[in-house]
Amino acid sequence: MNRGHPLSILMIADVGSLSAFVPALASAFTRELRAHVRLQLQSSPADAAQTALATLLSLEKMLLRRNRPCWADRIAPSSLREWTSHKADVPISLIVDLTSKHQDHDLPVLRPVFNGGFGEEALASSVFFSGTPKIEITLRRTASNLPVVLCEGTASLEAATGVGGAMEAVWSRAAMLMVQAIRNRLSVDRHEPLHTAGSSPAPLSMPAVLRYSISAVAKAAAQAAYTLCCHRGHWRIGWRFADTSNDVWSHRSLAGVRWNVLQDPIDHFYADPFPVFWHGKDYIFFEDLDHKTGKGIISVVEFDSSGRPGTAVPVLEEPWHLSYPFMIEAEGELWMIPEASQSGQVTVYRAANFPWSWEPHAVLVSGTEAADATIANYGGRLWMFAVVRNGFGGYSDALSLWSADQLLGDWHPHEMNPVLIDDRLARPAGAMVVRDGHLMRPVQDCRNGYGAALSLARVTMLNDSSFKQVVETVLVPGTKAWPGHKVHTLNSSGRLEAIDGGVLRPRFPIATEVAKYIYRPQG
Repeated sequence: MNRGHPLSILMIADVGSLSAFVPALASAFTRELRAHVRLQLQSSPADAAQTALATLLSLEKMLLRRNRPCWADRIAPSSLREWTSHKADVPISLIVDLTSKHQDHDLPVLRPVFNGGFGEEALASSVFFSGTPKIEITLRRTASNLPVVLCEGTASLEAATGVGGAMEAVWSRAAMLMVQAIRNRLSVDRHEPLHTAGSSPAPLSMPAVLRYSISAVAKAAAQAAYTLCCHRGHWRIGWRFADTSNDVWSHRSLAGVRWNVLQDPIDHFYADPFPVFWHGKDYIFFEDLDHKTGKGIISVVEFDSSGRPGTAVPVLEEPWHLSYPFMIEAEGELWMIPEASQSGQVTVYRAANFPWSWEPHAVLVSGTEAADATIANYGGRLWMFAVVRNGFGGYSDALSLWSADQLLGDWHPHEMNPVLIDDRLARPAGAMVVRDGHLMRPVQDCRNGYGAALSLARVTMLNDSSFKQVVETVLVPGTKAWPGHKVHTLNSSGRLEAIDGGVLRPRFPIATEVAKYIYRPQG
């Protein structure tokens, strides 16, 4: 690319598979890269896969009652005049090919690849048959060169509804990766070659779509029945006293010392526990969500001298949802940084009356939908880890970093943000720890659903231009060590260790009494 001229991008798309993703990507290039964008539409004969996909998306709108606009929605060519009629003021410097067929060009060509296949049909088939696909952004410098992979990732489908919602989630992360590739990586010469032999997904078919629709109706009925009987997404907190010789980090297991369960009031769930040992007492701060409102606040329990938790007391509420109350000591004080992505900023709170009341003290990061901010000291600097979202897709796959010299100082974004797009490796699952001289971070593994597993990862590289980690252990729920079907937070402070997990929680009075007995605190 010639750095002396403004970036001018030619996007190529098939007329037969135009979706709202196309203008969304063009807008991202204009907004994020200040690029001149021109769109070229090419005719492509309609095939059975396109017909099957169009039928599927129409059926989903009715079955799932999806009313909001989605990037998978079909659009007319006339809605793209802003880009199709645009004349570039400078020569085209890059082609972004969104079509499903191979084409030769004399200019550098950037393409998103989904499980080895190209275009919307490959994405739809991948999502339909195998869930979230591997996303690869490839560059072919000239027609005579082989394509190379510039960057890759995997999107989280935790918030996706149906195939259309899953396609939107994947496209949103593919857009992030393409912007990142253009901004940071086109000048790098060494990349991995693209290997696609035998990996392209099978095309959609009408019989498969019809079978899916029948299954979707049955699934929707089952979910409605479940919601009538049980609270959906109910979490509970487990706690125990342990030290570095018998905790989760030492055993790499949820087994060992028996877990106690923090009793909840049935119509609330408790999650994201952060233990604190402060001025000689043990506390656990946590998300307290009322099932009636679906909105979280921060509550705390104080432990007495015999090691038993008291009653949960609300300590922080905002107009927006709060969770994940990360705690950090700095400048002789204890600070709280709760998850508040709906506010569009990361705010640090100071205790007005510890631990019972907190007030906002400073905004660390603004203009970002960032969740689960977690800070660690590494290399003499503070590093903030958080998952980010641009209004689309899941909440657990795009990891961004910021650094600062002190907690209340200026926080600077990492030059490669997002440094990682992966639904198994990105989202923080609690405070980081140092073991055997290595910085370790618990991470949420959401590949098979939110809270499906929790991994322990070792940070192997962290500086202004790169980040790498290696997963050493994967912890799964549903064992005798921690019964339940979910787990997604691990924290400790002093002698107190805490985790959380999802369980079945009935709504009816008789079932509720049984649940009180089953889930009562132990010991």
